[in-house]
Amino acid sequence: MLGAIAMVTGAISLGATPIIFFNPISLLIVVGGSLMIVLSQLRFSECRMALHAASRAFKHSLPDTASTIEEMIEISKLARKGGLLALEGFETRSRYLQQGLQMLADGFAPETVKEVLDKERLMTLDRNQAGARAFTLLNEVAPAMGMIGTLIGLVQMLANMDDPSSIGPAMAVALLTTLYGVLIANVIAKPIAEKLEARMHQQAKLQTLWTDALLAIQEGKNPRIVEQMLLAYLPDDVRDRRQAQGESVATSDEGANG
Repeated sequence: MLGAIAMVTGAISLGATPIIFFNPISLLIVVGGSLMIVLSQLRFSECRMALHAASRAFKHSLPDTASTIEEMIEISKLARKGGLLALEGFETRSRYLQQGLQMLADGFAPETVKEVLDKERLMTLDRNQAGARAFTLLNEVAPAMGMIGTLIGLVQMLANMDDPSSIGPAMAVALLTTLYGVLIANVIAKPIAEKLEARMHQQAKLQTLWTDALLAIQEGKNPRIVEQMLLAYLPDDVRDRRQAQGESVATSDEGANG
């Protein structure tokens, strides 16, 4: 996003004086009008949530699936060796996983664990959808406000054709509002909306993985079985490579024992 903004700014700087691309009236129409329309369709709390979600998406990356599986295998081995109570002291960055581990250590029934975690997952999904929706609306509204500004500028220009000095400013409003609308939609709003959508699906997949692993650990399944179950979350090529590595390690261990 910063690279795209830098390229547009560079093209403006190289082609002409940058100040001619700044027009307060056009900014008022596009930026102010777009924000007001978005606020008219969403609650203020949802808009604040969208800004928070966007900030979190750019500042904090989610763990990748492979490292998450490794962590769950480690937790499974810990539970098999020291019991579910040993999970109480396990430190993890995920609040969702930490909540699940605490429930296992406290001895909650599997049905309760699944119900609470599923509810948490659905609420997280709902919050992420609200954040993505705000930027999706902005992506749809900004070009339309740019077109409205263009029409306003053209009307002003045509109404004052007898005054040559007013034609230039009116034409500037007409063209710059379209430019502002397209830039806001395609350089800012759409990339953020797409990023939040992708993050939403990735987070939902991770939370489903955590839930499946926690329930399997609570049932006392062998860590090897837990690993095989979680490998389904990996892409086919990564899963095949991982399974091949596991088989080669097992073969070498058997040869050493022999």
